[in-house]
Amino acid sequence: MPLRDIDRLLIERCLRHDPGAWTDFVDRYIGLIYHVIHHTAHARSLVLSAPDVEDLAADIFFAVVDDNYGVLRKFKGHSSLPTYLTVVARRVCVKTLVKQRREAELGHSNAHRSATADEDSGESEAIASAEEVEHMLEHLTDREAEVVRLYHLRFLNYRQIGKQLGIPENSVGPILAKARKQLRQLAEHLDAS
Repeated sequence: MPLRDIDRLLIERCLRHDPGAWTDFVDRYIGLIYHVIHHTAHARSLVLSAPDVEDLAADIFFAVVDDNYGVLRKFKGHSSLPTYLTVVARRVCVKTLVKQRREAELGHSNAHRSATADEDSGESEAIASAEEVEHMLEHLTDREAEVVRLYHLRFLNYRQIGKQLGIPENSVGPILAKARKQLRQLAEHLDAS
């Protein structure tokens, strides 16, 4: 579907920073963004609260305006603008949801969300957390650790993981569930000591 004139003009107005352009953009596409969020959450069997939906919508709109409307400047017009925005919104949504789930499952959500007074300590905390995760993965079999890495760190789906590791797709879920259980038990043990 070709780029509609109304969308082309809206993109041009946003890129020129015309007064009211961003408000018009948000008004035009807020429904689409909410639809993508709800559809993505439903596809992943997640129930989102109203604040969660608002946060995801804000993340998506931030991605559009980030880097001086970088998303809009990269748009080549090979599809309709709604189609393009759907892809952008879905990617931001999936990335955010996977990151939140991964943090919650590994018990690191509070550590990652806590604010640090100085950037260097924040960076070293992230490095320590990454090292801690790698240390925890050492307690799994090689196959389990690789499945966890591919799913939670590389964001591959079960089919992609099965193909890459040469295992049946329907065995990925049980391997992942077993590994998560072991990691939770290990995290609880480490927290207790």
